[in-house]
Amino acid sequence: MNRVTEQDSNYNHIDEMSVLEVLQGINNEDKTVAYAVEKSLPQIEKLTSAVAERMKKGGRLFYIGAGTSGRLGVVDASECPPTYGVPFDWVVGIIAGGDTAIRKAVEFAEDDDVQAWKDLQEFNINEKDCLVGLAASGTTPYVIGGLNTARKHGILTGCIVCNTGGPIAAESDFPVEVVVGPEFITGSTRMKSGTAQKLVLNMLSTTVMVQLGRVVGNKMVDMQLTNNKLVDRGTQMVADELNIEYDEAASLLSQYGSVRKAVEAGQQ
Repeated sequence: MNRVTEQDSNYNHIDEMSVLEVLQGINNEDKTVAYAVEKSLPQIEKLTSAVAERMKKGGRLFYIGAGTSGRLGVVDASECPPTYGVPFDWVVGIIAGGDTAIRKAVEFAEDDDVQAWKDLQEFNINEKDCLVGLAASGTTPYVIGGLNTARKHGILTGCIVCNTGGPIAAESDFPVEVVVGPEFITGSTRMKSGTAQKLVLNMLSTTVMVQLGRVVGNKMVDMQLTNNKLVDRGTQMVADELNIEYDEAASLLSQYGSVRKAVEAGQQ
């Protein structure tokens, strides 16, 4: 495989650059990420369509990863319930080393090729579900082992990696390989690679939620109303959809507890 993520930076003597020069260099590199993701759209479409079909039949979506990749999976999964009102276990992010690793690196956790399956079994993962491995390098043993065992159990597998031809892609029914090139700081895959993975995760989970009917028009009609900002946003959604005054919309939203239910009640 071609380990582009480990190749030398396009920049040298970074330690001698001014603050502005460092910022410009990072920004120049970041500009290329969306174009790299665009090249992978056919792969992203296949993975997203497959996940959506499984979830329509009652399956769940799991992410596994280590380090930055694992944290990105946890973030994406944790944002689905408040954004789309889905149960907390519809989309699950698991990071090598457990929740401790979200804040503090756990030494050698990513090198354990049997732990991912043990972690997944705590959620009773089964053949209805989907498993997406996240690893910039495409070679993380924790992710390889999890995907390998999942496939043996009939679980749909996919991945989001930033090198081509690696073992994680080989263990995936639907690999997504986004090659962003060398990092600004050599090997620092939390940068462009992490940004690319975040973009693809946004695309994957958002599109799946659209396919599951969790968006109406362009609105998050099932979002959880967990703070004043979101209550205000929901009230405005109801007011706009029903063409009513703000206070009336607020009353409906308070009565029915969700934008979807408030709008449905107002349309009757």
